[in-house]
Amino acid sequence: MHLITPKPTSQPSYTDAGRISPVDTVGPRVPLYTHEFATDPHRIYREMRSQFGSLVPVYLAPDVPATLVIGYQHAVRILNDPERFPADPRTWQEGVPADCPILPMLEWRPNALRSAGVEHTRYRQAIAASIAEIDLHTLRSSVERITVALINNFCTAGAADLLAEYAFPLAFDVLNVLLGCPPELGQRVATGLAAIFDGIEAEKGNIILAEALHELVTLKRVEPGDDVTTRLLQHPAGLDDTEMVHQLVILYGGGIEPPQNLIANTLLVILTDERFAGNVIGGAQSTRDALDEVLFSDPPMANHCITYPRQPILLDGVWLPAHQPVVISMSGCNNDPAISAGEYAGNRSHLAWSIGPHACPARSAAYVIVQEAIDQLLDALPELSLAMPADELTWRPGPFHRALTALPVAFPKSPPLHTF
Repeated sequence: MHLITPKPTSQPSYTDAGRISPVDTVGPRVPLYTHEFATDPHRIYREMRSQFGSLVPVYLAPDVPATLVIGYQHAVRILNDPERFPADPRTWQEGVPADCPILPMLEWRPNALRSAGVEHTRYRQAIAASIAEIDLHTLRSSVERITVALINNFCTAGAADLLAEYAFPLAFDVLNVLLGCPPELGQRVATGLAAIFDGIEAEKGNIILAEALHELVTLKRVEPGDDVTTRLLQHPAGLDDTEMVHQLVILYGGGIEPPQNLIANTLLVILTDERFAGNVIGGAQSTRDALDEVLFSDPPMANHCITYPRQPILLDGVWLPAHQPVVISMSGCNNDPAISAGEYAGNRSHLAWSIGPHACPARSAAYVIVQEAIDQLLDALPELSLAMPADELTWRPGPFHRALTALPVAFPKSPPLHTF
């Protein structure tokens, strides 16, 4: 298989919105959407670094060029410079075909993730204020209740797929509680998001997602509750229904896919890495240590934090084209040899939550959800083991996430846990 894909030379890329400039260079690009990349991204990051340095020409999808940042210091510089690197993709997407598989993931939305300047500030303040009112003690109790119910569904079988039967439904159920979303609406949201993240029928998934979230907003206007959706509706920013839907897109996008993958990736490390296997349960290593290891080495959103320079920018001898995506590789940057010595215990300087004006405002809640989920599972099933060799596990292809397709485990059959 070939790592590098030549860039077509017959015409400029449509992502330049019809503009010709000195940065429209011809050369090889690395595709991020292949099974090869999903199977062994760290090898490919090393090859990228050897061939291109910290700024790598890539394809996010066929014929969708971008620059991937795998240098830690370059990422910090970009993430803290929203004036030169805004997150608004509108100019970029002007010429992007409607059926582009990653368009629903990257397209402009009136929300904090895809806005810049005053618009971003308004949306960000509403999101951050609504999340800040989450009671972490109540959240921990909700996670415990949900984990017990999920574990009871498979503990008597002696085997389970911890991704499909535990990590995903846990993230899904917890987020529905936080947002005050009825399960049936939440299921439609999850279906739409899965299509968007995987780039399979993404346009259809986008429609399903928007319709379900609009119903949730309508419901909460009529039946407010003690939840994030209601607090967003009541925030002084005065978000209209369309803006509400797109804030909820962020919350669901960040609240299901990354937590489920962080749970699964961390459990994989605990079950297979001799530094953690047995030690987390025995107390020599904490679940938080394992989490921080994964947030450094295999963060659930491996490549994201996308910006679109307003004009061509020359950065360390590399031209970044105007209005073409610049994607931060949290995984590549965290493992940059310039800053990483491979020691992660107690070190939380990773970029998994991003930094700067677009840093994740929900990381405290995410830590509670993921850590509680892992602790409850290991307490209930302490003899958990991987049901197949680790090198036979498969990973979902896609330019953005680091996600297993399944995490099969085995354990001695156990009676159901006490419910409450």
